[in-house]
Amino acid sequence: MKKVLVLVTMVFLTAAVYAGEAPNISISDLKAAIAAGKVVLLDANGTKSWQGGHIPGAIDFSASKDNLASLLPADKGALVVAYCGGPKCMAYKKAAAAAEKLGYTNVKHLTAGISGWKKAGEKMEQGS
Repeated sequence: MKKVLVLVTMVFLTAAVYAGEAPNISISDLKAAIAAGKVVLLDANGTKSWQGGHIPGAIDFSASKDNLASLLPADKGALVVAYCGGPKCMAYKKAAAAAEKLGYTNVKHLTAGISGWKKAGEKMEQGS
């Protein structure tokens, strides 16, 4: 009985650690979704960084927190990808959580972030 209790406790602790983690999406899968017009991007790097360069079409999450619902598609199953600086950056979590709070069920994380996007030689867009 004690072993079962320990196992159940470990499962719950593991679930708690991973709660709030959005599934990862690769650069190649993201590029395919962009090409198909089937993704909304949330840049969580801050307005100054977004203005300096972001993935084309990405929404500046910092500047859009208050009206995010109006910028996201009506389809709650639409792909929403949040990203920030790179693999160790956790700023994306706020953007992902905001989309999930609005009811979006297909929220993912570009683990490579903007640094990986740049390193891969992908197109960038300057803020307006």
